Amino acid sequence: MEGRCAVDTWTQLGGSGARDTAKLISCEPHVFICDGSHQVYVFNTKERKLAAVLQSPAPVTDLSPGPTCDLLSPGPTCDLQSPGPTCDLQSPGPTCDLQSPGPTCDLQSPAPTCDLLSPGPTCDLLSPAPTCDLEAERQTHILFVSCASGVYCVDLQCLLDRAPASPGPAELGVSPERLVVEAGGASSLLLVGSVLLTLSQRDESWLLTVHQTQTPPGRCEELGSFSLPLVPESGPRRRRRRTVLICLHCGDASPPSSSSDSSLPGGHFRLEPLMFRLLFGVEAALAGSPVVLCGLPDGRLAFAPLRLPGSRLRVLHSLEQPVAVVAAPGPGLARCLVALGERGGLVLIGADRGGGLGFTEARVAAPAPVACGCVDERRLYYSTGSDLLALDLPEGSSGGDGGEEAAALPSPTSLNVCRVAALSEPARHTAGGVELLALSERGRLLRIRLPERRAESGVATPPSSQAGRRLRDLLSAIGDVCERASALETVIKSRNAVLRRLNQVISVSLLLAAEPPAPRQRPVRCVGGASWSSLLQRRVLTLRCVLHNASPYVLEAGWTLSLAVLPLCAPAPAGGGSPSRSFSFPLRRLSSGDKLEVSVPLAEDGDACFPLSVSCSLVFSLSGLLGGEEAGRPAGCVSLPLDTLTVDWLHGLRVGGPRAGAVGGDLSGFLRSHGGRRNESGSTQTYCACVRVSAALLSRALLPERSDPDPEEPRPAPPDLRLALLDWLLSGGGGAARAEPRELQADRRSAVVLACAPDGAPVRLSAAEVAAGEESPAAVRVQAESPSVAAVCGLHHALLSRIQTLLQKAPEETSSTSVQSLALRRALQRAEMHQNRISAALATAAASAGQINQHLLAVYRELRENPLLIT
Repeated sequence: MEGRCAVDTWTQLGGSGARDTAKLISCEPHVFICDGSHQVYVFNTKERKLAAVLQSPAPVTDLSPGPTCDLLSPGPTCDLQSPGPTCDLQSPGPTCDLQSPGPTCDLQSPAPTCDLLSPGPTCDLLSPAPTCDLEAERQTHILFVSCASGVYCVDLQCLLDRAPASPGPAELGVSPERLVVEAGGASSLLLVGSVLLTLSQRDESWLLTVHQTQTPPGRCEELGSFSLPLVPESGPRRRRRRTVLICLHCGDASPPSSSSDSSLPGGHFRLEPLMFRLLFGVEAALAGSPVVLCGLPDGRLAFAPLRLPGSRLRVLHSLEQPVAVVAAPGPGLARCLVALGERGGLVLIGADRGGGLGFTEARVAAPAPVACGCVDERRLYYSTGSDLLALDLPEGSSGGDGGEEAAALPSPTSLNVCRVAALSEPARHTAGGVELLALSERGRLLRIRLPERRAESGVATPPSSQAGRRLRDLLSAIGDVCERASALETVIKSRNAVLRRLNQVISVSLLLAAEPPAPRQRPVRCVGGASWSSLLQRRVLTLRCVLHNASPYVLEAGWTLSLAVLPLCAPAPAGGGSPSRSFSFPLRRLSSGDKLEVSVPLAEDGDACFPLSVSCSLVFSLSGLLGGEEAGRPAGCVSLPLDTLTVDWLHGLRVGGPRAGAVGGDLSGFLRSHGGRRNESGSTQTYCACVRVSAALLSRALLPERSDPDPEEPRPAPPDLRLALLDWLLSGGGGAARAEPRELQADRRSAVVLACAPDGAPVRLSAAEVAAGEESPAAVRVQAESPSVAAVCGLHHALLSRIQTLLQKAPEETSSTSVQSLALRRALQRAEMHQNRISAALATAAASAGQINQHLLAVYRELRENPLLIT
């Protein structure tokens, strides 16, 4: 095809075309447009404007114009709702002969001898009498509309006459009185003479129903039906698609009235007599019976003659894919049938060289599912959404040898028009080329003018105005394609970014799920350190948390470091709820090997809510991935736990300071300087608790071993285990959170540390060596003293937790069983003695509650001061 097609936009409709339900029918001077919504648009091609908009009760599935003769549309003085005295449609008088044709053919009341499927010579409903010529000038005003609630018949002329005058299109509603067929769900409609055909899907079959229309329009009478069983589908159920319904006539059965106009209404085609006999048999050809051909979504082409008694719906061929187009090249006598499937399967059915029926199968280029199509006498036009293509059909018959075969067809020609959802039948314009009316997916009514083919011998160059118009059309088509390509490129980039980030989330999740045994070897880990600082003239214990990214991935925006602080021994809040606090720190970009440092407040001066558990986790919100594409849909998050840090009383100690700076063994002076409480005798009341650890355990766990020592080098002095243990405890020891570096203010001879507890109470920590005896090994005793019972209990718990981690860190060695047994025996003896003292105090009736408390406190203090030896 030479030259470029010209595309003109005639109007912009309200909705956007739907590929599965859009339909466009051209009946001069009107074009009826269905876009799958509740509206049916009527466009006047002569005036180039939208004449009316019909509002249907439900989404429209199909439509079919009425008869080409004006039998069902009386003159302008006729009102269907209240007919005037000059034309009573219910009982036509002698002045209105349109509703009562001659005595030989009464369409309203056919003679008893008239059988619709095999009419006699005196009454042929499918071939009206000579007084009503189907090929006369078209004045189509009747429109049949199918939707879920049924089939409606609308007289457009009467509705337009009664509509109020307005500059815009008339908006008309389809009233329930226009219902002519109650059964809803018809996927296709076709009017053959005065017979209305509906094709619908039932539970187990396809049903082709024949209805007799009434004059004036009223409820249709059902004359019969044809059924065809459904083909069971494998896999998931497909969406329901539009079916194709056409009518084929024998060429010598009803010759056209004139040679100048041999066309038929939309959906009707004429075949050569030989072709008609080969396809449908001699009986159908002799009876001049129209044949209905159905294209089904399962790929079958089924047919049924209307006039033959006992005819049924039979399968002609199967494309094995949904049928998109079935037509016969026209407008003259067609010599073959063309059927095109949704996925590009093509079959040409015609007479072969031997005079038999031949099927030629081929496959055409279809980069996307075929949405619609039509044929003229030489070409097949079809739209895939992305482009409108034209395919040259082979001349003559199918060219086969009586069997099905694959054929090589020429490559289709691109017309550079995209997003076409529906096409009308081709027509010739005045310049000699082909003219198509199309409905775009955006709801635009387009006129596409294709240039006429020129012989290869050479034709004069088109004028500059025509070349300029073609250039503009080409640029417009290129701009449309570029706009669509740009939108698709943006969508592809966005989805690629979403997939990349989702892949990173899955990779990080799998990496953290395969956790190594050692915490320091984790690919993403958190470490922390607690220290006191001044914030708004208040002393606050702050946790400095450092996130290490040792993984090979980059933690981009969307990840959040979440810290949950939970007091392990705090009372429940007064108003209910949870005592925990949460802190979130969004990550911008944390590359592999980088660190992120954050700080959170834990407790104020005087707060004794220790110990605290700080849970660290990485959180990724999926709403950041979905963005605006899935707005309104609830999105979850991915939470990956990292480390759990513990902040205890040892972390909260304030070593040194203006009041705790004096280092020495005078505890009473230290307590007096901090306002310690005094008992009745005037001395300061203190509490203490201690833990004893064997020197061998401390040597193995705290002191590094020399590898390959030099025998000639003098051996260094043995380190002081007391100071090593205090250093280890105050530097964070086995705790999950490290303490900030602080100078150990201790007497090097007595190993004593003076500090303030988080609740403000003075604290004395001391470490002393216990001399080795015959029954017990050498040990180091760590003792905590304070006038605050809460501080002593908290420090004792912290010391035991640290020593527990020390036991896990030290290498395993066999301990002395005899020493452990002796220590346990002594502990049991002390426990029995304490139990006797408590029982005696409780048995004394005169004992007061204060005395009982004193006994219990004395037992508690002795248990704390004489612990078991940890080895």
